[in-house]
Amino acid sequence: MKYALDTNIFIDGFRSEDAQAEIFAFLNRALPFTYLSAVVMQELAAGARTTEAARDLQRGVFDPFERRRRVFAPSPTAFVESGRALAAIAAGEGWQTFDENPSLLNDALIAASCREQGITLITKDGDFKRLSPFAKGFHYAAPWPMATGAPR
Repeated sequence: MKYALDTNIFIDGFRSEDAQAEIFAFLNRALPFTYLSAVVMQELAAGARTTEAARDLQRGVFDPFERRRRVFAPSPTAFVESGRALAAIAAGEGWQTFDENPSLLNDALIAASCREQGITLITKDGDFKRLSPFAKGFHYAAPWPMATGAPR
């Protein structure tokens, strides 16, 4: 099984030593099976508002995944699939504009690209439950899907 961490997991780790310890414990078990979404990189980079924060993010998160060639990005097909999922949700929920749900745009891209790569997303974000019926084959899990031993 391959995994990726959602933006909210990283943010929790930046804000809490306990959450950071949980991430490191997971990575100690699953690092060879863990990837980083380019969409998550964009969201994290947007939150790094100082030169120091950007440098720490690059060194502590981005560089290790980039060195291991474990960064993945949405393909053109993922963009189309995410757009179709968003259209279906918007129609079903009666949105007039995407301004009503801006974070869902990136979440749809993350879901579609994880599905393409066969990656299970680890997240606390409830939007993925809304997206999963429209992204057949997409899997997500709450932290932490493997408490001990080898990945499932």
